[in-house]
Amino acid sequence: MAFRDRLLPPSATPDAQRLLVSRGLRGFADGAVSVLLPSYLTAIGLGSTQIGAIVFATLLGSAALTLWVGLLSHRRGKRRLLLAAAALMFLTGFGFALVTNFVALLVVAFVGTLNPSAGDVSLFLPVEQSALAETVATTDLTAIFAIYNVAGALAGALGALASGLPGAIAPRLGWTSAGAQRTGFFVYSVIALLAAMVYLRLSTKVESEPPAANFKPLATSRSVVIRLSALFSLDAFGGGFVVQSLLALWLFKRFNMSVAAAGTFFFVAGLLGSFSQFISARLAARFGRINTMVFTHLPASGFLILAALMPNAQLAILFLLLRASVSSMDVPARQSYVMAVVPPEERAAAAGVSNVPRSLASAFSPLPAGILLDLSTFGWPLICAGACKIVYDILLLIQFRAHRPPDES
Repeated sequence: MAFRDRLLPPSATPDAQRLLVSRGLRGFADGAVSVLLPSYLTAIGLGSTQIGAIVFATLLGSAALTLWVGLLSHRRGKRRLLLAAAALMFLTGFGFALVTNFVALLVVAFVGTLNPSAGDVSLFLPVEQSALAETVATTDLTAIFAIYNVAGALAGALGALASGLPGAIAPRLGWTSAGAQRTGFFVYSVIALLAAMVYLRLSTKVESEPPAANFKPLATSRSVVIRLSALFSLDAFGGGFVVQSLLALWLFKRFNMSVAAAGTFFFVAGLLGSFSQFISARLAARFGRINTMVFTHLPASGFLILAALMPNAQLAILFLLLRASVSSMDVPARQSYVMAVVPPEERAAAAGVSNVPRSLASAFSPLPAGILLDLSTFGWPLICAGACKIVYDILLLIQFRAHRPPDES
């Protein structure tokens, strides 16, 4: 009860706590493997272009699964789909741990749940978001999404920090680098089992009211969701150039950074991003969700471009940390904006449809990013990312600044 009173909005139900725990568990797993992935794939003999292709496959597969899950969750039930996703996560960890062939890894990446990003781009996302929206009043949506994202970001930061452990213990146990890093994927599978145990405890209250026989997803909110999705896809396309695995790969190649050092950097960046999201809810309540999204996102894009231009690791890290301190503040505002502008019965479909273009668009940039890194260690992927995101911010402000959800009117 003390936890609920201090951290959660007044209207939050116990299911909100369970979803926060599951988000934290998955965030830790994602944070660890996103840093381990490029180092592990390099250790087993893959090049930057091949690594970019695997990241492409993970995001493309996630997009397809996310669309299917988002459109069918009102029929299949959120708890059932979350348990199925946890089972797939379990198999994904074993697949990456046991398979070393490039083509086979592409297949596992496509059908699995591996997340190469610091954020959440998996099939869990639309189901958890729509379930979380059922646990609070509409006025508390931004606050609960801020806490949800902070839980994932903090856990992801700890996971990134833990990514250096396999390399640290490898010499003592006589393991190869690849063999030590492989243990991280087994841990990923164990965490999937823990998440499944949390999902089993969710109540029926997370399920939306059963739809009518003639129910059509997004019947009333199709236009606004499609317009938002188009803009979100531009932002995600830019973000795909610098998903955590590729940003780690750039640090490895550009500055010869170790996995442990990169893990420490992503830990600090994750902490900064986590705490900044608490401010997001207050800014959104005062200035509106769209203003909060745009005016925190623009500086982050500028810092990303500046990091690409820096001549040494210290300055690059400085600007990347400045970016991390503001780049995540738009996330809870964006998620709650989508949930607030659509009817409750359309939230699962809206979450799926608005997130699928993000996953799909972000899937198409890792491959060219990998090619760029094979050709040069200069930060071209960071510059491409920053430019796309700046265009997105300007278009979002122009198109949606006057489109306020009911609780902001």
